Amino acid sequence: MAPLAGERRAELVTSLGAVRARIANACIEAGRDPHSVTLIAVTKTYPAADVATLATLGVLDIGESRDQEAAAKVAEVAEAQGHGAADERGPSLRWHFVGRLQSRKARSVATYAHAVHSVDRPELIGQLAAAVTRAGRGRLDVFVQVSLDGDPARGGVAGGGVLALADVVAARAQLRLRGVMAIAPMAAEPHRAFAELAAASAQLRVAHPEADAISAGMSVDLEAAITHGSTHVRVGTALLGRRSQVFG
Repeated sequence: MAPLAGERRAELVTSLGAVRARIANACIEAGRDPHSVTLIAVTKTYPAADVATLATLGVLDIGESRDQEAAAKVAEVAEAQGHGAADERGPSLRWHFVGRLQSRKARSVATYAHAVHSVDRPELIGQLAAAVTRAGRGRLDVFVQVSLDGDPARGGVAGGGVLALADVVAARAQLRLRGVMAIAPMAAEPHRAFAELAAASAQLRVAHPEADAISAGMSVDLEAAITHGSTHVRVGTALLGRRSQVFG
């Protein structure tokens, strides 16, 4: 049975406090300002009600990895906010697409996402740019996904191809190159993996100084990612709990 609204809010307050403390402590250890790290709440399989609650707690960056679920959730949250009085409507959310993006989903994702963290091939760049134009919207933020293990099933481009792909992104007026993203390989030591990503980021910034963002770190390894410069951590389980339910 799903928890009551008040119970669920209390759960999220507690877990959010713990996650924010972890981020703050990691930043202190790394000599960084905690405000330099954006917390993205990855809400896949969780309901729009959780998104709305997190927004009231100040979490405005929301991550999703499946277009069908994300599009429905974006619409549901927007409808709920639209029905409230002007002073009751929630703050504006920033939606991040963080999963592997299928080419056929690019058009849909471009209608609601503020950022796509998983761009790893040239054809996807063209499709996203065209979709932005078609939607008549502002620029879409893009992270180039870097493969740290060479596994094509996990997505990402090998380190040697990052700059070439970034050049393609930067050439598109509809897109804004933000930086790099990666997922630490399951069998890898996180510090070693994120040090490799930091090196890729440094090389990218030589050619594109404005692309200074690093999207890295999840529930199990956010401290290591912050140590190596992550600016965006993508947290699901530590914030929302184990995913036992399926979005419906």
